[in-house]
Amino acid sequence: MVVTKDTFLPSEEELTVPEINLSGPALRAGAFHLGKYCEAQNNEFMLCRQELDDPRACINEGKAVTNCAFEFFRKLKKTCAQEFTQYANCLDKSSGDLNFKHCRKTQGVYDKCVLDNMQLERPDYGYFCRAKVHATERPPPPKKEKVVYPDATPGLPEDYPRPESKYGSRFHWLN
Repeated sequence: MVVTKDTFLPSEEELTVPEINLSGPALRAGAFHLGKYCEAQNNEFMLCRQELDDPRACINEGKAVTNCAFEFFRKLKKTCAQEFTQYANCLDKSSGDLNFKHCRKTQGVYDKCVLDNMQLERPDYGYFCRAKVHATERPPPPKKEKVVYPDATPGLPEDYPRPESKYGSRFHWLN
């Protein structure tokens, strides 16, 4: 991408946000509940990225996703820290690829704790793959105008003679 002096670039302060300082197993352990808890913010961010195709325009939506994740993990730490830590440790130490199948018992304990304390049910299999309609307050992006070329080849007139094809029709079953 070519950047000129007229290109707006956000300042360093706008781009700097605190990062969630968790390990891979911990993020994987909380991923399903986090996805459901922050679904609205994440959908808003992804819609913005898809519609505007400019990451600079979606900085605030990205910050909202990060803030939601912080809020989720803070609540999780207050209510279910021990169950979450056991589940994350199980994922970390039971297999090399952080597979869920070895940790179903600790997952059940963690899921029950989250359901009881945060009223957040673990989404069923395929929940995040389903098509959903997301209502947004943002105005839709401006529609691109259709390009009209002045030197486009005009179509044939309606009364132009159309002889039969030399070797027959390609769609012989329609004749």
